[in-house]
Amino acid sequence: MRNFFQKLLSPTPQRTPTRVPDGRRVYAVGDIHGCADLFGDIISAIEADDRARGAAETTVILLGDLVDRGPDSRGVIDAARDWSRRRAVRILLGNHEEMFLKSLEDEGALRQFIRFGGRETILSYGVTPDEYREMTFEELQASMAAIIPPEDLDFIRGFEDMIVIGDYVFVHAGIRPGVELDSQAPADLRWIREPFLSHVSQDAMCVVHGHTITDAPEVRAGRVGIDTGAYASGRLTAIGLEGAERWFLEAQ
Repeated sequence: MRNFFQKLLSPTPQRTPTRVPDGRRVYAVGDIHGCADLFGDIISAIEADDRARGAAETTVILLGDLVDRGPDSRGVIDAARDWSRRRAVRILLGNHEEMFLKSLEDEGALRQFIRFGGRETILSYGVTPDEYREMTFEELQASMAAIIPPEDLDFIRGFEDMIVIGDYVFVHAGIRPGVELDSQAPADLRWIREPFLSHVSQDAMCVVHGHTITDAPEVRAGRVGIDTGAYASGRLTAIGLEGAERWFLEAQ
């Protein structure tokens, strides 16, 4: 069993506290990237923390990039689907899910997918390393179409672009500064770094995101980044939100 720790953190100072609605509790999980073991541990940590805090209307949000780079993307998809049957779990479409879906139809997208960790996803569905090395891109697409269950692809296609709860906006990568939320481009929600990361927001809303790896959760004016690079660091981070309170959970 891995170790878990929890760290309380006060909200970033703003003119008014950033809040989730009364009676609600939200957990958001950073980029999982095929680390099914860490995902199982963060599920256990969230379930235990939620029980300890008492009754609330609890929502869990997975911030996207469930697949690629780590060894068991298929296991992560299975676990996410199973968890969503047992409680309110909402999932954002990350840039890696976008590449995964496009790779099934477009060879250029498949080449990009492989460059950014898609090989590990393909292997998790049963293609052997020897088979993978010998396949042309056309053969690889045909093999993916044959071995990836349609229900997995349908599940991923149902992922969301953005979730707003109270004063919090949940997206995979970030938002375009100066653009209204309902006008944000999906490409920015899944891929943006700058100018989002260096933007100092004066808004009451706070963006919770993944996509950009940091050594620890990054708390800035108007945003909180929680991608701690699970596939490389061995640490998967989640944030908990209730009222004006924030806290972090980590599986390692």
